[in-house]
Amino acid sequence: MVEVKNLGYDSWQTVYFQRASVILTELVLVFALRYFVQTTPLAEQKLSHAAALSILLSPGLLIIDHIHFQYNGMMYGLLVLSLALARKQSTMLHGGLLFGTLLCFKHIYLYLAPAYFVFLLSGYCLSQKSIFRIRFINCLQLGAGLLAIFGIAFGPYIYLGQTQQLLSRLFPFSRGLCHAYWAPNVWALYSFIDRILITVAPRLGLQVKSEALQSVTRGLVGDTAFAVLPDITPRMTFVLTLLFQSLALVKLFLKPTWEVFIGAITLCGYASFLFGWHVHEKAILLVVIPFGLIVLKDRRYLGAFRPLAVAGHVSLFPLLFTEAEYPIKTTYTVFWLVLFLLAFDKLAPAASKARVFFLDRVSLLYIAISIPLILYCSLVHNLIFGARYEFLPLMFISTYSAAGVVGSWIGFLVVYFTS
Repeated sequence: MVEVKNLGYDSWQTVYFQRASVILTELVLVFALRYFVQTTPLAEQKLSHAAALSILLSPGLLIIDHIHFQYNGMMYGLLVLSLALARKQSTMLHGGLLFGTLLCFKHIYLYLAPAYFVFLLSGYCLSQKSIFRIRFINCLQLGAGLLAIFGIAFGPYIYLGQTQQLLSRLFPFSRGLCHAYWAPNVWALYSFIDRILITVAPRLGLQVKSEALQSVTRGLVGDTAFAVLPDITPRMTFVLTLLFQSLALVKLFLKPTWEVFIGAITLCGYASFLFGWHVHEKAILLVVIPFGLIVLKDRRYLGAFRPLAVAGHVSLFPLLFTEAEYPIKTTYTVFWLVLFLLAFDKLAPAASKARVFFLDRVSLLYIAISIPLILYCSLVHNLIFGARYEFLPLMFISTYSAAGVVGSWIGFLVVYFTS
């Protein structure tokens, strides 16, 4: 297992170890979801149990962890446990400290930190009667706990003078805006529009940068440039992410309830995924899993969740590209979508405010389109073109999924601010 070679390395011992360790550490998620259900009010436990089961059996975790080999099950278990602990005032401190520990495991959860900061500030550090009355004991407990956690995790690196190396790996702005396979976000749509404009530029009299013609399809690190549209800088993505996160944080500060907190966590995940720099397609779980905790609050939440569930999981298909994996990912994902979306449709209570019926029809049409898209990208394209135009199926999946994620985000923004 440890005899690693540079080329052609193949070790079933490593595969066995990874699979076994992934399954074992996923017990953290099982415990967290069980705690989430137990701490839910008795009248809502049936709904929370269904939501928890959908997260535990998520195709995203199957694809990313059990086949692609990562340990997201454990990480998201810590996140869910932290969110569940934040439900009660008596365990809110423990939830905040657990999230601090999670940040030391994987820095991607830093995108959710603004919601935690505002929630703990407004709901734990400041008085419920007046924001001008500070709970100094609570502030000291939270501050000392977080300093201890971060000191243990990062102190050795700082002591050894490796701070710059650490920052360069945590924030890789030297890499390009998009991967070779675009994560389904705003920049995927931006890249797709740029591809379209290249073909019509001569007719419209638009200038085309010849050196950028192949950039967004070559997948080289640090190599993202647009042929017609303006290039995007890391600062632009940071400002957009912070702007759209701030919209949700204002309501959270004024109304620091647990339901609003989970909504703000979800919207922070949306903003970082849709507008972030060098986003991985796997980061969609930052949105899907927190949203899954409140999807059954009412039918408006479910309406915003449906396109996200389809787009988020379909966008992960290119991670498994061998013929042997095709029936596994397709069959399991379709089964999960049919089972839980139909179950949620029966379980979700009616909304207190009217839904937009037209948007429900658009959502159903969007879901229906996924079937021929998957068939074309997985089977038909190779039959027609063989090895040619290999980027075309990836572009179709990415663009389709991006439209669904953006539509879901807009829908949830409306739900969040009108609830």
